[in-house]
Amino acid sequence: MKYLSNYIEELGATVKLTHFTAGDVSEVHAILTIEPRGEMFDQQFTRIKAAEAQLMQLPEMKDAQPIFKRYFLSDATNQVPVIQKQSMLNRQSSMINDQCTVSYIQQPPLDGSKLALWIYLQRGTDVATTGCSTVVTHNDYRHIWTMGLTSTNADTSYMQSWETLFAYIDTLKHFDATIEANCLRTWFFVRDVDTQYNGLVKARRECFAEQGLTSETHYIASTGIGGTPADPKALIQLGAYAMTGFQPEQQRYLYAPTHLNRTSDYGVTFERGTLMQYGDRNHVYISGTASINNHGEVVHVGDIRRQTQRMWENVEKLLEEGGMTYDDIMQIIVYLRDGADYQLVNQMFNEKFPSIPYVVTLAPVCRPTWLVEMECVAVKDVKNEQFRNF
Repeated sequence: MKYLSNYIEELGATVKLTHFTAGDVSEVHAILTIEPRGEMFDQQFTRIKAAEAQLMQLPEMKDAQPIFKRYFLSDATNQVPVIQKQSMLNRQSSMINDQCTVSYIQQPPLDGSKLALWIYLQRGTDVATTGCSTVVTHNDYRHIWTMGLTSTNADTSYMQSWETLFAYIDTLKHFDATIEANCLRTWFFVRDVDTQYNGLVKARRECFAEQGLTSETHYIASTGIGGTPADPKALIQLGAYAMTGFQPEQQRYLYAPTHLNRTSDYGVTFERGTLMQYGDRNHVYISGTASINNHGEVVHVGDIRRQTQRMWENVEKLLEEGGMTYDDIMQIIVYLRDGADYQLVNQMFNEKFPSIPYVVTLAPVCRPTWLVEMECVAVKDVKNEQFRNF
């Protein structure tokens, strides 16, 4: 694992990345942040794209191709049209453009800027984009990254969740895949999570049961978090990662029962974490994790410092169950309910994870008393002779 951090003074931009290679495939997670400098959005967007162009010139990025991007925005409804217009102009020039699946979500970066960017890239695989999905093929695996799914045909989060999930199920059919057998990771962004989350929970539970996902079978690693889609009519936005070509025994679910309970105990339907094993590496996907105990209770109500510490402890136990430590993390997303907690939480993360790329956004967690949540991706070089390389 190689961590790099580069401050580009003329752009007021910081690029932090993690680079991992095993076998003949490299993976990179990069998070780009910028200083606000009192500028309008289009100026900040131009600077972050220039920083991305410089990122792609680094030796570690040679022949790397973007798999997906997520823009964290302060005003998605107004800013996404600017990004899309600029992207069309970029296609006619030599500037880098978003030729992969992209997620735009209103979760304002709490450093005062109007946007931040997370990019996942690979080298050594075949990458193609079809519709709203990026499809990666290598070594008889097919990885399907799908972002930005919404539905505005209904006016409740319950019905929009149903429609969005079945749109995703239809997408998977094009790849001879199902949500039950092939989906490894989801993100549900919920407009006004305090009032709309219950509709998502009910629809997801019913849809999953219909598709064969129950507490007796398995669920899917997931983050369900406050986030505002660009379309003012959309209450729910879905992003997901699925894969075909793997053996069922390559996948294992993480529970950390000494610290966490099963989510089905309190009526929600996701796994705490998922381990995927390959011949040359293991991946761990940690779901959105907060300050909770193994009875499903919020721990340290009202205390942001102690909630952050308990959240770290929970994530650490999940990583341990997957055979990993914090040294194997490639990136972190931090969600805060109260922007006034940013300075303290950012300082705590910077001290504990000085090298790992992370971003802190304003995004309320699904229970009002949860003040902070985090998710992460980890990878480790291993030898699993019974499985094909990544």
